[in-house]
Amino acid sequence: MFKRICKVLTTGFLVGAVALPVAHAQEKPLPAPQGTTTAQPATAAAAALDDRIQDVKAEVIRLNRDLMVLEEELLFPANTQIAVFVSMDVGKMFSLDSVKVKLDDKDVTNYLYTPSEVLALHRGGVQRVYVGNLKTGQHELVALFTGQGPHDRDYKRGATVKFEKGSEPKYIELQIKDSTGKLQPEFEVKIWQ
Repeated sequence: MFKRICKVLTTGFLVGAVALPVAHAQEKPLPAPQGTTTAQPATAAAAALDDRIQDVKAEVIRLNRDLMVLEEELLFPANTQIAVFVSMDVGKMFSLDSVKVKLDDKDVTNYLYTPSEVLALHRGGVQRVYVGNLKTGQHELVALFTGQGPHDRDYKRGATVKFEKGSEPKYIELQIKDSTGKLQPEFEVKIWQ
């Protein structure tokens, strides 16, 4: 029996339905297929795979952008859309803490600002604090601003505007400006056409 197992192991034949490879010192490696080398196929395959991954990533980003645009168009159609923005000019007289927006006596948003967001507004940034749907007709928007006024006193001011909503989207900007003549901050509402 020992001779039989030794013979099977040296010849590489089946042993109990399992093929055992036999390593011989004098065997030569199999030649590579024509037109390829052993190092280049792995590198070329890896590069091709990397290119395909980058293409798929770019396609996913494009699809995500298109889906976000489509979602906004479906949720907020142009004929009913209203958007409210906040901007600051200089801002030396007022340090913004929060903005509360009411539309037709309903609270639609209340936003608390971080110091970095206030700094971005001071640098000329504009923030969209609300986007929603609104039927055509007469409406009233009330914005309440809280923060620190001159001499580090707590400050709460409001701005109100009545406007007509037509079939076009409506864009409203809440502007915070410094009045050097009055030494007070001013809060204005601008309706973009």
